[in-house]
Amino acid sequence: MDTQLAQRLLALLDRVEPWLPEPRPAVDWRRDVAALWQRHALGGQLVPVPPRDALSLDDLVGVERQKRELLANTRAFLRGLPANHALLWGSRGSGKSSMVRALLNTLADEGLRLIQVDRHDLAGLPLLVEQLRHEPARFVVYCDDLSFEGSDDAYKALKSVLDGTLTGPPENVLIYATSNRRHLMPEHMSDNQQSHLTPDGEELHHGDAVEEKISLSDRFGLWLAFHPFNRETYLDTCRHWVERLGQPQDWDDEAPVAATRFATMRGGRSGRCAYQFALDWVGARRLAEQA
Repeated sequence: MDTQLAQRLLALLDRVEPWLPEPRPAVDWRRDVAALWQRHALGGQLVPVPPRDALSLDDLVGVERQKRELLANTRAFLRGLPANHALLWGSRGSGKSSMVRALLNTLADEGLRLIQVDRHDLAGLPLLVEQLRHEPARFVVYCDDLSFEGSDDAYKALKSVLDGTLTGPPENVLIYATSNRRHLMPEHMSDNQQSHLTPDGEELHHGDAVEEKISLSDRFGLWLAFHPFNRETYLDTCRHWVERLGQPQDWDDEAPVAATRFATMRGGRSGRCAYQFALDWVGARRLAEQA
C-alpha cells in the first residue's frame, strides 16, 4: 500500500511540476528595496529586482508641485501618519513613471519598499496585499500605465483592495498607479445618455455606466495631473539632460534649435522627448569627437 501511494504521489508531482514557477531567491526587505509580483496558477511570488537607475527627483523638471505633493504623502506614510493612495495621470512621457522610480531612490533609506504589479496580474493583488499585512516594512504597491477596457474585470480586484473589503488595505501598504486616463477606463459618448437632471433642474445625476467608471479613480485620495510641456519647460528639460549626460558646453546655440526640431518630428514636447533628444545630441557629439 505504501509503495502504491508513493507511486501515485510521484505521478501527481510529475503532472503538477510544469505549473510551478522556477524557484527564485527569497526577498529580504532589509536588503532588497524593490520587487516584482508575478502571479501564477497556484498563487504568486515576489521576485527581487535592483533599482533600474539612479534617477533623482531633481532630474524631473517642470513638475515641481507634483513632486512636492507625492513626496509629502509618501513621507507621511513612512512615518505612520495618514496618507492617501495616489493616481498619477496625464499625457504620455510627462514623467509619471519616472517620478515613482525617483521616489524610491530618494526614500529607500527612509524605509520605502516598492512592489510593481503588472495590470494582467491584478487578479492576485488581494493575495499580495494580505501577505504584506504581516511584514514589518512599509510598501508602495505600484501599477504602471494602468487602464482597463470596458470588458475587463481586472479593475474589480483593484477596487476591492483600495476600499471595498471589510478589512481594507493594511496600514503598511499604499497603492500608487500611473495612467494616461483620468478615470482609468474608456469613456464613451453613449455613457452620458443615462445622465439626467432632477425634476427641479438643480442637480445632475449620472447614469450607472458613468458612476461605475468614476468610482474606481475616486478611491485614490491623491490625484496628480501631468500635462504636456510648454516650449520653455521642454527646453529647460533638454538642457538639464544634455548637461547631465554630457558637458555644460554641449548646450550651445545650436542645441535649442535642434531640440525644437526633434520635438516637432516626435509630435509633442515631454520629459521623455527631452531625454531622448539629449541621448541623441550628446551621443552624436561624442561619436564625432572620437572620429
